[in-house]
Amino acid sequence: MADIKDPENTILVELKNGTVTIELLPDIAPKHCDRIKELARAGEYDNVAFHRVIDGFMAQTGDVEHGDMEDGFDLRRAGTGGSSLPDLPAEFSGIPHDRGTLGAARSQNPDSANSQFFINFSDNHFLNRQYTVYGRVISGMDHVDAIQRGEPPATPDRMISMKVAADA
Repeated sequence: MADIKDPENTILVELKNGTVTIELLPDIAPKHCDRIKELARAGEYDNVAFHRVIDGFMAQTGDVEHGDMEDGFDLRRAGTGGSSLPDLPAEFSGIPHDRGTLGAARSQNPDSANSQFFINFSDNHFLNRQYTVYGRVISGMDHVDAIQRGEPPATPDRMISMKVAADA
């Protein structure tokens, strides 16, 4: 069980094998932390697939527009959407993309992050200062490591639910 210091800035992601606890970094990336909490509280991440999972690199999810497993996962559109909210400005920092860090997925435009995010399987320092880091896994990384690989996976794993710890 994770030692949760700040429940308002801790995310609980329920996967098929157990819970992943993510400590958010609001002092580093406040807009990204606010966004993930807003979407989690609205239930937007529930049942959303991990649509891009590259062994030794990262697991990406959060396409709330096209990734909902209940509405039928569309392999052709997976990873191309966001939320109904506006894109976020980059909040790059000196925090490195180490194993277990949470990064904001985006297009070529640095200010295009929206709802999608990735969890690093390994230290990916080539991403430093190019993608916003806004959290880190503090418990359950073994569950992240077990996510089905593929771009997209043939049978994608999904986030069963995502909650803010203060609400759980």
